[in-house]
Amino acid sequence: MSGANPARGEAMVAGHMLRPSFTALVAAEEELGPLFALVERAAAGELRLAELVALFWHCLADRTGLLRSDFGDAVLAGGLANATPALKTVLAQILSGR
Repeated sequence: MSGANPARGEAMVAGHMLRPSFTALVAAEEELGPLFALVERAAAGELRLAELVALFWHCLADRTGLLRSDFGDAVLAGGLANATPALKTVLAQILSGR
């Protein structure tokens, strides 16, 4: 998959492109609750791994043939430090948009 376009709010994690579209963020909010509360938990260092993976899952540009559990394993295998830049990009998209 080609590289992410930061101007569109895209980010890469575990070899997959995240594209936090309106539809993706609405789906994430339906599962995780209000996105502003999620941002606050992240800022306080209280974001859970399951929440991180769920947010990323909904923002995946292409989930074809991918199981959520396998994606979660890939995120964890890559390390949370490597997932942090993608999280910052998605959270910035939630707060500021394009």
